[in-house]
Parts: sequence; C-alpha cells; structure tokens
Amino acid sequence: MTAPASPGGSSPLRIGGFALLGLGVVAAVIGFATLAVSGTGGSAAAAPSQTATASASAPAATPSPGPSADGSVPLPHFGSSPTSATTEPTIATPPPAPAPAPAPVPAAGSVGGGGGAAVARVPLRVYNNGTIHGLAAQAAQDFRNSGWTVTAEGNYPSGIISTSTVYYRPGTDEQAAAQLLGSQFGLRVEPRFAGLDDASPGLIVIVTNDYQRR
Repeated sequence: MTAPASPGGSSPLRIGGFALLGLGVVAAVIGFATLAVSGTGGSAAAAPSQTATASASAPAATPSPGPSADGSVPLPHFGSSPTSATTEPTIATPPPAPAPAPAPVPAAGSVGGGGGAAVARVPLRVYNNGTIHGLAAQAAQDFRNSGWTVTAEGNYPSGIISTSTVYYRPGTDEQAAAQLLGSQFGLRVEPRFAGLDDASPGLIVIVTNDYQRR
C-alpha cells in the first residue's frame, strides 16, 4: 500500500504548470518586442523616402557668396523677369475736311443777285412819263450798258406816275429781276397795276423826272 504524499511537499503537476505558465509569459514578451521593433523599423524606412522626395522637390540652396577681396559683400543676382508687351493705342486719323464747293457761275443771260444767287435777265420795256424829252431813250441806254436787254421804249400817257418805277408780274421770276434792277438804278419796285395786266411778259419801267441818269 502506497503512502500518501505529505502535504508539505511539491506536486510534480504543480511544478509543470508553473513551468508552462513561465514559458507563455516569455513568449508573450518576445512577441510584443518583435512587434515594437517591426513598427519602428517601418517608420524609419518610410522616413528616408519622404525625406528624399522633399529634397528632390525643393530647389537646391545657393550658398551665399562670401566677401570679395576688397571686403565688400556682392549683391545677390536676380534673373531677369519677362516683361509684358505693351501695345500702343491706335489713334484714328480724322478724314480731311471736304473742299468747299465752288460758287455757282451765273449762266448766260443772268446776273448775280443778293447772296450770290443767279437772277435771270428779264427783257425790259422803258416808257417816259416825265416832261424831259428823250428820258426813256436815255434810261434804256443806261440799262443796256449794265447788261440788260431793252426790247422797246416810248411814252406812257395813260396816267401820272409819281416816281420812276419798275413793274413785274407777281408769282414769276420777274420779281427778282425787278428788285435787282431797282437796287441798281434807285427805282421803286411794284407789282403790275390794273392798267398793265394785259401787257406782254417782261419788266415795264416807267421813268419820270426824278430818274438819275448814269
């Protein structure tokens, strides 16, 4: 019969359990140490790559030039920067002013009136209503000398005209011609009255003693 183990002694099973527990703790410590070393190594490996990339992208630092032989410090040199092209504004040149139109030349058979307008030379008939013999012939000659055409001359016995007058048909070109003749020889200018309505076209000049001979 086997004697029972003494309560104060160590059991082999208990010793084996403690040994296994110790091995597990050692394995855990080794595993944690391996993980820590691997993480540190990855970070350290990545750091040189990032540093190399940053170094490649950054421009190389240019060493500051030292003082020259005479002790002066050279100024830094900057590259020339491109200048933007400036286009000069184009100023439009105004066209030359047109030359003034030449003044109209009076046609044959016309004389210059007021303002340079051409006035047609209307034929004249001259009549004497004064007491001076040959007054109509004298006036007719004065008119011819000034370029007017006189078609008839004689006496006017049908009434008394107060002053030498040139008569015209209203609404015709005779009015402008009558005004021009009156301004040249100091004659009164009037439209035809009833006693001259049936006369043929043209200016009718009746001169009296106040006519100023030319």
